[in-house]
Amino acid sequence: MKRLLLFSCLLIFFLNNLVAQKSFVVNQRGRIGTSAETDDVMSRTYWELWNPEVQSMIDRDIEKYRKADAILQIEDLPVGSEVKVEQISHNFIFGAHIFNFNQLGTAERNKRYKELYGTLFNSATIAFYWKPFEMQPNRLRFREEYWDTEEYWNNLSEPELEPHWRRPATDPVIEFCESKGIRLHGHTIIWGTRKWQHPEWLFEHFCPVEEKEKINELGQEKLYELTPAQIEELIPTYTGELNRLFKKRIVDLANYYKDRLNSWDVVNESATDYGLGRMVPGDKICKSRYGLMPGDYTFESFKTANSAFPSGVLMNINDYKNDEVYANQVLDLLDRGCKIDIMGSQMHLFNPQQCLDIAAGKSIETPEIVWNRMAAISKAGLPIHLSEITITSPGDDEVGREIQAVITRNLYRLWFSIEKMMGITWWNVVDGCGAPGEPTISGLFTRNMEPKPSYYALNKLINEEWKTHKTVKVKEDGTINFRGFKGGYVVTWKDKNGNEQKAEFYLKKDGDGFYSFP
Repeated sequence: MKRLLLFSCLLIFFLNNLVAQKSFVVNQRGRIGTSAETDDVMSRTYWELWNPEVQSMIDRDIEKYRKADAILQIEDLPVGSEVKVEQISHNFIFGAHIFNFNQLGTAERNKRYKELYGTLFNSATIAFYWKPFEMQPNRLRFREEYWDTEEYWNNLSEPELEPHWRRPATDPVIEFCESKGIRLHGHTIIWGTRKWQHPEWLFEHFCPVEEKEKINELGQEKLYELTPAQIEELIPTYTGELNRLFKKRIVDLANYYKDRLNSWDVVNESATDYGLGRMVPGDKICKSRYGLMPGDYTFESFKTANSAFPSGVLMNINDYKNDEVYANQVLDLLDRGCKIDIMGSQMHLFNPQQCLDIAAGKSIETPEIVWNRMAAISKAGLPIHLSEITITSPGDDEVGREIQAVITRNLYRLWFSIEKMMGITWWNVVDGCGAPGEPTISGLFTRNMEPKPSYYALNKLINEEWKTHKTVKVKEDGTINFRGFKGGYVVTWKDKNGNEQKAEFYLKKDGDGFYSFP
């Protein structure tokens, strides 16, 4: 009897301890402060910036810009009948790049990574950086080769040293996304930087020896003292070849993929050159901050892309320069006849100290700063895609991860509330998978694909708070009315014979719905 009693006591202790451990895990997953009263990792000064009045304004604008009024009518359904309304997709883009497709080292990690697309993310940014995409002239990496396979990557101890790390062959990625119904975005076609974008062979193959000697003899600083006309006279071949190859690259991608990708970043990070007055119509050379580029290359690239791609493919411009200079560049391009559908905007908190400073209440990415920035680029009148965002954990520990989660939650809520915003794309989903120089702990997941608090924060917003699920009753006039988040819906009801019926519809603007007749 004593043994039985002892065993029972030990069993109760064990079960209580197990419950406590589980509660701890759940609390840790859900421990994301939403105010000064519920948070203990951010300063009081931080919460004074993100005060209840600010939160109320954000909620008001989310209600105004991200929702619409639906009207449904189902014949022969009596007044008071219940209709179940379930949102199944978002109109808003919640994206991430998919640069680490099959590259995470184990089948289980890769499986968890892929499962995010279609659950948390409805859009994927596909890597088309020219340098690793065309390592040899005219050998484009559309199709999978052995060095793109999961088996290849699973056998590497240092995958980040491979030249195509974060740059998988594009066909398998696109086919995967198509199978999941994921929106596809290509990044990037034209970008001035030789370090990240231009193939090694570009300068070697297409700059004549005599021009290379002149460039090396003068040096970059002396070259920049010359006018574009003087440079054109001195080295006429190289920039002409660049212009030809830029146009060829655009046409090659358009001919191969046609309308399979929803959108493309046609030109990346060119607003600084525009702002410095270096893109002059008629000049054959632009003295870009990246080096020598074809004159007015952003305009020429869009005109080529507008002609090459089907009209339904959306043309994006992308930049980190979130100011009136960028807005003016876009307005100038539109005035000159370029089709630009979306403005890409970037926000990278690469430095962990920035996030510590934010937690301390310093003036970094405050509501006022974000509102002013978005107002400046909204002047161009185009939808805005926050195309690249990084929020670093200021430490790979509990507190650092919680700080990342709080910042993430508040910024996503603010961005989601902005009228012109149409999407947000997280950059590096997994820790340790950024480009050289980018932080190693800016992911939503650890390198072993374990979720961090920032993942739970986003999942709660995207799949719970910002999805409409409700039961609505038929009104006296026979209509079913509700206000919900914009996106796809399934409606379920029972007909007069008691049989369950279903219908789908898409809510994008006030008045959208359906009329169902037997």
